[in-house]
Amino acid sequence: MDSFERQEHRLNGAPERRPRVRKNVTSAIAEDICSERYPSGSALPRENDLCDIYGVSRTVIRESLKILESKGLVRGKPRIGTTVCDKDDWNILDQDVLEWMGPYIAEFDILGCILEARRTIEPVAAEYAAERATAQEIADLDRAWRQMRDSGDDPERFTEADVMFHTVLLSASHNQVFRRLSSAIHAGLKYALHASNVAVDSRDEAIAVHGDLVEALRLRNRTAARDCAHRMLNLAARDLAAAEKAIGRAEKNKT
Repeated sequence: MDSFERQEHRLNGAPERRPRVRKNVTSAIAEDICSERYPSGSALPRENDLCDIYGVSRTVIRESLKILESKGLVRGKPRIGTTVCDKDDWNILDQDVLEWMGPYIAEFDILGCILEARRTIEPVAAEYAAERATAQEIADLDRAWRQMRDSGDDPERFTEADVMFHTVLLSASHNQVFRRLSSAIHAGLKYALHASNVAVDSRDEAIAVHGDLVEALRLRNRTAARDCAHRMLNLAARDLAAAEKAIGRAEKNKT
């Protein structure tokens, strides 16, 4: 297909045929859904057409659609076909879904929603942890904090330790609902923390307040623990704003 045919194909609203070397057809279809090439409520092309578009067999297409349906992006019905679900039905805390959203993540306000959830949960969890955390859990938090402190200029390593810190914190509250919520928001938390961590030049403030929280837990000081959690979240809000600006600049540069 030459450049003129390709442009005409786009103007007609038909997806450009994918090369056969595409490794992950599921991701390709999902990204086309997230970009609204296939908008919510619309029907996906028929299986045979999807085979032609993405250059794979019907078996591969069917397996990909099963995966997408399990994550809430599409819904298949006999004799009707496959329809793109409303965005409210997507499993937005699934790691794959977050990755598929990619450059469109700002449009979903996922990062802001995760911050709101953390503001509701973490200060209370920190207060409970000051009273209920075991010596081992405090040691695990201290280990995660030290890994954050020693991560240098490696945002990936820093984020890994940061996620571990907050996961242990919710568990240390010994509230079964908070523990379940920790599992539910793990992927989203990782994405949000990574976005924040790479958007700032220095993570010294975050390291300091995480260390203060560990000390508050050691002293069993509920008020200080809650205050530390609020300070962490205020820093997260500031860094999130920087991350969203960076995402906006990146998208603007692409246009």
